[in-house]
Order: sequence, then C-alpha cells, then structure tokens
Amino acid sequence: MSSSEEVLSNATIREYRDLIRNHDDEFIKKMPKVEMHVHIEGTMTPELRWSLAVRHRMPIPNPRTGKHCRDLSELEGLYDLLGDLEQGGVEGGMLRFFELYYSGFDVLRDEEDFYLLAMNYFQRAAKMNIRYCEPFFDPQGHTRRDVQSQWIMCFLRDMSPESAMSHYIDALPYRDMIVGIGLDSLETDRPPLLFEDVFQRAREDGFKITCHCDVGAKDSLCHIAQVIDQLGGTGADRIDHGLHAADDPSLLSKVKEKGLGMTICPWGYLCYSGETQILERIRIIHDAGVKITIGSDDPAYMEDIWLNNSLYMLRELCRFTDGDLLALQKYAVDICWASTDVKTEILAELQEYQKQAL
Repeated sequence: MSSSEEVLSNATIREYRDLIRNHDDEFIKKMPKVEMHVHIEGTMTPELRWSLAVRHRMPIPNPRTGKHCRDLSELEGLYDLLGDLEQGGVEGGMLRFFELYYSGFDVLRDEEDFYLLAMNYFQRAAKMNIRYCEPFFDPQGHTRRDVQSQWIMCFLRDMSPESAMSHYIDALPYRDMIVGIGLDSLETDRPPLLFEDVFQRAREDGFKITCHCDVGAKDSLCHIAQVIDQLGGTGADRIDHGLHAADDPSLLSKVKEKGLGMTICPWGYLCYSGETQILERIRIIHDAGVKITIGSDDPAYMEDIWLNNSLYMLRELCRFTDGDLLALQKYAVDICWASTDVKTEILAELQEYQKQAL
C-alpha cells in the first residue's frame, strides 16, 4: 500500500458496515442474481459452527489462546474481524481470519455436516434471489433450493504443488460435479505458475481454470500477468480478485481484449485495507468495460456481509446506478460456466426485470 493512499478509520469502516448491512434496497433485493465468488467454507456462520460442534460433542478452541468457547456468544466474538484489524493491523487481521477460517473445518466431520453447510448457503442464496452460483471448495482442508450450482475446486497455494496434483487425481471420479479448478489461500511467494503442472493437466482434461490474485499481495501485477497469459498454457478463463489490474492500463487492456471476467469482492478489500483507492479501482475497471461480477467471498467471517449487501455497497460508495447493477448480473451470466440453457433462462429473467424496474 502506498503511503500516499488515504486510509479510512476503523470507526468509518464500521459505519459503512452498518449502512450496507442494514440496507432496504428493493431493487437489489428483487433483482435476479448470479454469485461466482463465494467459498462454501466461508459461509460457516457461528450458529452453524456451534450446532455442529454440539452435535459432535467437540469443543471450539480460540485459535489464539487455545481456550474453549463456553457458549455461542463467545464464538461470535471470535468473528469480530474489525476488532482484530483494530488490534493487529491488516497483517494481524488477515492471520486471524485464516486461523479462524481453517479451524472451522474441524466441525465438518461427515457427509451430513457438508450437506448442512451447503444448504445453509443455498437457502440464504434463494432468499437473496440468487439463481445460479459457482462456489469454491477447498478439498485439502478437509442441493440446492431453487438455486442451480456447479463447483470450483480450489487448491491451497500454501501447500505443495504435489499435494494439489494428488488431490486433483483423487477428485477425478467426481468430475461431473466440478466445473473448474482454482487456486487460493496465502499468496506471498506462491506465484500461480508454481502450480502450472496441475493447471496444465486440468486444461487437458477439459476443466475451466481460474486463480486468486489477492488485493495487496506481494507481486500482484506479476501474478495477474501470469494468470492472463500463461496459466494452463494459454492463460486462465477467469481471474478471481485481480483488482490491481486497475493500476496498470496495459494489463487492464489485455484483460478486456481477452474477454476475461473478474470476480470482485469489494467489502473484503475495504474492511481489510481501509484504502479509499479500493473504491476507485473498482470504478476504473468497470468503466473500462471489463466484465466484472460481485461476490461475497467469505461472508460469515467478514462481518456478515453477503451478496446483496456488497451490491448495495457499490451503489452507496462507488456511485453504481440501477443500470450498472443490472449490467453486473448480465456480465456474471456471460462469464459463468453454466449451460447455455441456464444462461438463457437467467438472461430472460433479467430482461423482464429490467422492463419492470427501470
């Protein structure tokens, strides 16, 4: 982060959180939607985590102290992301997030647990008028309700390329459930091309490929360039995050020329960094005509900010109009990996909504 960039105070970020969490925007609520950047493990609410722990008669330790949570309210206190950022800064908050996120895997012990986790998200998605989604899942760490879905298997970049390949091979018998292969987790000194062998194999096997390029990560522009041009031999089909492309006009032009979509998660960027330039970058990318779509990332661990809240954030803080918000959903349909029939159905619904609402 440049020293010249304005940083919002923690109090201001809390005000923004309350504003977008409590919005009552009927246009956004009723609009048909597609969500393409949400980690299913990141939808583990404190309530669900507590109920699964009770079911398995297992304690939930505080990742920092090792002390067991005595009740649900203590567990909810661990989910206070902004409090962690206030105490430990961005780096400390990020480390706390990953500690809490990965420790949440412990309560996922059997098939029913994963079913409950997925259904908890799908039920919420249906209430938000999400028609189709492509959730990520992390196999190394461990249907629907009027919501159609396909899954993206993400490898953890802080684990070895050999582990990624091993898990990829293990997952092949279930390939009918998996539409794409991705890469996530801590990015420092773990460039996309470190995992080129598994992405090459996935491309040869007919999978779509994507990759996280996190905001504020070391060598972010270099990683974005690798994803655009080289990953899987010819470049990825999509970019997850990649917001720093706004800092390099030539890179942004290449994203547009190749017709690559970008999955953007605005609330996570703002609450972690507090940089006002985050908002400017989103606007730059959208105004450049790049196909971006909005996701909630890990909403249960990010102050309970879900897709509808993130869209309202763009309206309030990035000056997105009703027309802009509709365009985002059309982009999402365009760059998602659904069947032609599913895309046609959702586009028709969006067109009808546009006639009625605008």
